[in-house]
Amino acid sequence: MKFQEFENKIVKIAKLKLPGEAAQFKMAPMQRLEALKRIAVEKKTVRKAGVLVLFYPSEAKQTMLALILRKTYKGVHSAQIGFPGGKYENGDTSLKETALRETEEEIGVLRNTVSVLKKLTEVYIPPSNFFVQPYLGITKNTPNFILQEEEVETLIEVPLIHFMDDTIKIHQNLTTSYAKNIKVPAFLLNNYLVWGATAMMLSEVREMLKELL
Repeated sequence: MKFQEFENKIVKIAKLKLPGEAAQFKMAPMQRLEALKRIAVEKKTVRKAGVLVLFYPSEAKQTMLALILRKTYKGVHSAQIGFPGGKYENGDTSLKETALRETEEEIGVLRNTVSVLKKLTEVYIPPSNFFVQPYLGITKNTPNFILQEEEVETLIEVPLIHFMDDTIKIHQNLTTSYAKNIKVPAFLLNNYLVWGATAMMLSEVREMLKELL
């Protein structure tokens, strides 16, 4: 889809009701997610993060979605696919600012070029004990991506037409931080396996886009 057409339609997303956890849980990798979320709230030990679901025009003016492959490191999110974003810092005025700041730091998209159109449903990530707040935004010009070498292995540019194709939804046997060789729902995007919290957030975005496009 041409980005100008997408831009004309996506602005209506502000008025849409969020599909919420009903959409997210379609891609949830574990049955105990809701229980673990309650435990985290009760313990009040949870940390906060903000991420950006960013759509933008390619040089050919087609609509694209930005994902990143994180570097391999000693941590629960090593070498995983995700959105640009990161943890809330004391200097941030909001989680939206966190998402925009981290996006600028990680992939070089200037925060003042991004229009945030929708606050999405937060997701709890048990292995790292984070509540992640996603935001959907667009930038009207093709970005000059500059990747943060310490954090980002590569940028994954997903065409909208591919993202909305129902054949990308699969099930895959994986060994995770909480179980061995379990079947989890996932998206196959640009030949990358996207599962867990990122897939849950993408599921909500897909449901809203199906109403608009």
